[in-house]
Amino acid sequence: MPFKGFGVSYPEYEVITPQTKLSFHVRSLNVSEEERLKGSLVTPQKVTEHLNRCLFDSIVKKPETIKNFKTFLTSVTLKDRDAILYGLYHITYEEIRNYDVRCLACRKMFPVTVQASSTFNINLYPGKDILTKRVKVPLPVTTGVSVVIKQPTLENEQNLMRELSGISLDIITEMLILDRFEQDIVEATEPKVYSEPQDIRDAYMSLPAKDKRAIHDSYLEEFGQYGVELKMRTLCTFCGQDEIVDVDLVDSFFRMVFGA
Repeated sequence: MPFKGFGVSYPEYEVITPQTKLSFHVRSLNVSEEERLKGSLVTPQKVTEHLNRCLFDSIVKKPETIKNFKTFLTSVTLKDRDAILYGLYHITYEEIRNYDVRCLACRKMFPVTVQASSTFNINLYPGKDILTKRVKVPLPVTTGVSVVIKQPTLENEQNLMRELSGISLDIITEMLILDRFEQDIVEATEPKVYSEPQDIRDAYMSLPAKDKRAIHDSYLEEFGQYGVELKMRTLCTFCGQDEIVDVDLVDSFFRMVFGA
């Protein structure tokens, strides 16, 4: 008789997303899902697409407003995804295992293994709808120009990666928070608006470094501080230095997928 499954009841974990404050119940990964993720490591775009799909497929309970994968992408922010990924990591692996840390004192590398739950902290957005929030930031150096910033969704990320293929992932990540540029024009009643992805890219790349810092400082204050963070206390095995270390969740997740 052919195999028809064991009828496994997978462990579940509830996640509250920090920015949209939605409730998702995720179940642990199985072997076939790990194998699909291993095959996704070709381009940053493919990794992102496969990770989003993996997270969605792991959800066993979700809000009624999330009807399908498309509404998942439009309703969940990048900071929310971190929380869902943490939930999937926690329920699948439990431990952050053999995470390599470089000591700030002696500069030597040493591995650390801790319970994932002991590293987790969440800061919830206190407002109502972060998805519609827009903040106008006047640029300190480029006078007469403002940038309107937002909290990007998974759909924003997916679209921008497709529209600006070939651009470095770091620049795309920085651009995701930009909704548009507005330039005041002498004798014009309305500012000139640059909202197309290529225009936003060209405008952003032309900015002085101080303007860039002003944009990202404003983003952190208005949006970026609301999310999850994973911090663990480490004790260097070589010199005994005691430190608090930020855990890179995505890196740790894929290391566990590959059996590190």
